[in-house]
Amino acid sequence: MGESATALQRLDEITRRLRTDCPWDREQDERSIVPHTVEEAYELADAAHSGDDRKLLDELGDVLFQVYFLSLLMEERGAGDLATVAEHCRTKLIRRHPHVFGDVEVSDAAEVLRNWDDIKRAEEGRGGELFADVPETLPGLLYARKLLRRAASGGRDWPREGAAQRLHSEAERVGALGSSEAEREASFEAVGDLLLAAVALARELRVDPELALRAAANRFRREMEQA
Repeated sequence: MGESATALQRLDEITRRLRTDCPWDREQDERSIVPHTVEEAYELADAAHSGDDRKLLDELGDVLFQVYFLSLLMEERGAGDLATVAEHCRTKLIRRHPHVFGDVEVSDAAEVLRNWDDIKRAEEGRGGELFADVPETLPGLLYARKLLRRAASGGRDWPREGAAQRLHSEAERVGALGSSEAEREASFEAVGDLLLAAVALARELRVDPELALRAAANRFRREMEQA
């Protein structure tokens, strides 16, 4: 058994022991654990963005534990196990990379994404819809980015003009509105369109809007704390 396999086996053993011996872990189910999983994913994203390899190592471990724990919960009710999860992931990656494991040719990364989305829509149970399985529970910026990506892969990219120009026009629209009660609904819609245009520009620049906003908010926080 290789070093990686040995380490993963030890993590599996620890996960199982926690499930039986720890009162808190015994009480958990998927719904109670998932909020922690989401939190760990955000902490992993922050570590990756910071460039701190020690922090990245730590957060990767936390996310890996979440995978092991959730897989164990599936195993307990006979719905699958870690091996099933890994095999399902392996076959899905093969199916969605026909340019690597098949005879499909692609010219660039954008075409890879379009093929991925086309294959995903055609998979069983997805209904072939453009926005099939886009979770509405995603944070707003990530939800908007995913919808824009799906639209682009379906040949319905937005906006038709340049994203920077669209952002400028939406900003002017918002700036022309007042704060009166009568204009509140119009302001609500205009600000939403402005934010969507900002996400479109971020996507065009290959910037994660969620991480970019968090980084800007953290800069603001530091500036206010030092003032």
